[in-house]
Amino acid sequence: MSPATTRVPADGGHPAPDTFDALRAQLHDVATEFADGPGALDAILRGLVDDVDRALREPLEIFPVCHHSPASATAMARRLRAKQPRTVFLELCEDMAPLLTELRNCRLPVAVQAFATRVNGFPADWAPLSVVAPITEASAEYQAIAYALETPDVQLVLVDRSSDHVFQWQPLRADAEAADPEAAPAEEGTALHGDAVGVELGDLRPRFADLEKHLLRHGKVRHWSEWWHQYVEVPLGDASHDTYRQVMFLIGSLFRRLAPGDCDRVQVDEDRERYMWTRIREHLAATGADPADCVYVCGAFHAASRVAEFGVHGTDTFAVPPRTATEWQYGLIPSSHTAIEAQFGLERGSVSIAATQWEKNLKRTRTQPFRLKGQSGAKASRARKAAAPAPVTDTASGPDAADMLSGFLRRPPVLDPLDQQELLGWSVDIVRAARRNGYLASTADAIAVYETSILLAGMRDRARPTPYDFQDAAVTCIEKDAVPGRRDVARLVEIMMGGDRIGQVGYESLPPLARDVHDRLAPLGLNLQQRGVKRALLDIKSDPRLKPCSDTLWMLRYLLPHGAARPIMGERKLGERPVQESWDVALGTHQRALIELGYEGVSLEQVIEQRLRREANAPQATAAVVLRTVEDATLYLGSRRLADELGTRALQVLSTERSVDGAPEVLRRVRELLAFYRTAEPVLPEWIEQFAKTGYAHYCTLLPTAFTDETATVRQVAAMLGFLFSMESLALSLGSDRTQLELAVAQSHPEEPSKVALLWAAQVQLGRLSRQELRERCDELLDNPLVLPAYPRYLSGLLHALEPVPGLVDVVVEAVSNAFARLPDPVLLPWLPTLITTLRTSGPDLAPLLTREAGRVFPGQLAALDAWVPPWRAPTDLPDRPVRPVRPVRPAADRGTELLAAHPATCDALADLLGCDDGWTAEEAPRGSALLARYPATSHALALLLDPE
Repeated sequence: MSPATTRVPADGGHPAPDTFDALRAQLHDVATEFADGPGALDAILRGLVDDVDRALREPLEIFPVCHHSPASATAMARRLRAKQPRTVFLELCEDMAPLLTELRNCRLPVAVQAFATRVNGFPADWAPLSVVAPITEASAEYQAIAYALETPDVQLVLVDRSSDHVFQWQPLRADAEAADPEAAPAEEGTALHGDAVGVELGDLRPRFADLEKHLLRHGKVRHWSEWWHQYVEVPLGDASHDTYRQVMFLIGSLFRRLAPGDCDRVQVDEDRERYMWTRIREHLAATGADPADCVYVCGAFHAASRVAEFGVHGTDTFAVPPRTATEWQYGLIPSSHTAIEAQFGLERGSVSIAATQWEKNLKRTRTQPFRLKGQSGAKASRARKAAAPAPVTDTASGPDAADMLSGFLRRPPVLDPLDQQELLGWSVDIVRAARRNGYLASTADAIAVYETSILLAGMRDRARPTPYDFQDAAVTCIEKDAVPGRRDVARLVEIMMGGDRIGQVGYESLPPLARDVHDRLAPLGLNLQQRGVKRALLDIKSDPRLKPCSDTLWMLRYLLPHGAARPIMGERKLGERPVQESWDVALGTHQRALIELGYEGVSLEQVIEQRLRREANAPQATAAVVLRTVEDATLYLGSRRLADELGTRALQVLSTERSVDGAPEVLRRVRELLAFYRTAEPVLPEWIEQFAKTGYAHYCTLLPTAFTDETATVRQVAAMLGFLFSMESLALSLGSDRTQLELAVAQSHPEEPSKVALLWAAQVQLGRLSRQELRERCDELLDNPLVLPAYPRYLSGLLHALEPVPGLVDVVVEAVSNAFARLPDPVLLPWLPTLITTLRTSGPDLAPLLTREAGRVFPGQLAALDAWVPPWRAPTDLPDRPVRPVRPVRPAADRGTELLAAHPATCDALADLLGCDDGWTAEEAPRGSALLARYPATSHALALLLDPE
């Protein structure tokens, strides 16, 4: 059957209605034969033709495309050169239009991004909001953009919903749709889009699972990307314009009519179509443009629309909903083939293979693509293509088009002849790449890959192996049992076919913050735009100009993901000045994160200040969290004003807390800040003085409850006591009452052994329990067989007691030594992991104390260990000291004189302590007599103490 041809009347009316009558009759006969009469199948098949006919009859030329399709890009470039429209309507978020001119400063692929850190009108847990629209050179949208921007007097109008409407129409995301935490880690380039919502121009994939399975099974392919490459890309790569349009209209109509009845998704699709046609008619009415001089580039799925607003003569019943109050920021971020595949669920390597197919289409059809002037990589390509200008051979389009669909559907697939040279090159290259990555591949493997590729292609009814056939053959012949390196053979084939091209945003297109960062780091002399890790060495002592670079790198480390700026040598602490530093910097790799910082402010300092305020004023902020923001404000900004503001906020939060969960962190940070201010400031800030006073009263109030609360750990209670004892002098100087602490300790009655030991340490610090009594209690515990199993828990409490009472370190060493000496193995061995865990948790504070005390007590030589006697087991009597010869002392009425005569050694020790050098003589009274005469009350008190009677 020859296709019928229909021409438009001279008056520009619609074509005759019999353009697709022959095709309709054929489909009717097919439905009758295979479905036993006309019915649902006949309605579907005839409906497909009606959709194609309706789209072709539209006065405004509709150009259906598929996202990142080389065939669509080739047809787009050829049609634009043939028609040269004055207005291009593009299916892309309308609020992204101002960014498209910045593509000149970028290396594709990149993504146009809309970003919002603060939401107003959306659920708070959605923040931050991000919408990306990735653009590659092998895409029809890029050809349309480049044509419109490089051709004078051509308007580019984006007509799709705004970024705000993308989230307005986004269904509420359920937890079940969240990312799998056990999923494999993403490869490099996969996370360039983050968790942004992707806006895809030409989402053309079956939404009916059974249909996709049917196509894959009968097409003898593994996945959708391979089916599309084999049955759409290759046949339409050099097809005429009319053939391309009609086939794409048919595919879009087929997928639309055989889609499941998902009400939410169908509603969003139809609203988008109403939105776009409403914007198109508004522009035509406002400018008076002739639809014949325009082209509408949209996805083939939307080209087969059946909404009432379809077409320039459609109804105007759709009201565009208003945007929310959310403030959106816009910019360009780097993208990659891997990121695009992950964003839109494409098969790995499909975008790289599409880029290779795009180059083949250009050579085969001699098409000259459109490229933006000044774009990275465009100059060489333009020069290469200039030698073979593309011939314009497109047939008529729109209402003048003939029925090209019938012939295309009846024509058997064209089998490309085997290109032996290409396949041989692939086979040699993959073996070479495999050997570089650790595979034991040889020439025999290259021959096996070559022959297997031909065999697989023949089994799949194609004479020329596709890249997917070659990939399967390479995996079969080279990858035996294990992958020796980081990359498997499938990944090596993808790299060989074009690799994961990663785009880059040029300096001129970066936001002000990102440009400011590059300017600040310019003294380092590194190419920070380039991907990869750069090593920066900063000798700040000899070159003070590098100090601002150090400040910038520390702020980037605070703001950017791990790896963007990583210190190798050097640290930043309160009160310390850097001398030398070494950094690994990868700003080119993390360019997206740096660009998104530019959406939050115009400088790093502003972004840090905003984040610190937001973190400190969050409803769930604790005193420990707010104190951390105070420390960060001092470290990274050096702002006393902001630190005082955040410190006041920490004081407010502390007074409202009713738990002691953050006590260890509060104690550590308050100590660090207090030590810093005492050395760096002439006077303490008012907020930290009030924090010490308020915290003293606050923790005194909570102490009795914390001792008995089962949820409060011994470490948290020890931190509370540490705050009380370390801040006691400052709090008392500000008017606090020590009686409050004494009452809190007296009212504490813990039952848990570790907390009991902690209470004993607090009583020792307050003078209510002597150190000797504490030793006796520990000995009593060891002597009681019923308490032995719980003795390690008492020791754990004593270990934590070193935080508030570090002076008990000798008692703790003694108790631990006795435990190792006297506890039976069934009790001692299970406790050792607890001891190690305790020391590891508080290692920086407790371990040095124990180590120094043990080093002082234990012998330094192994040989002396056998004769060593622990100090706590040595006789308590004072060793005899040589006494000078004395003569009898004359009787004296004072009892103190008699005491001195009876104990001359004690008198000599006291005299040496006070600096008296006079000795004992026969003519003179003992040298202690002068002391007794000067301090008679002391001598009487001492005598009464030693001899009350």
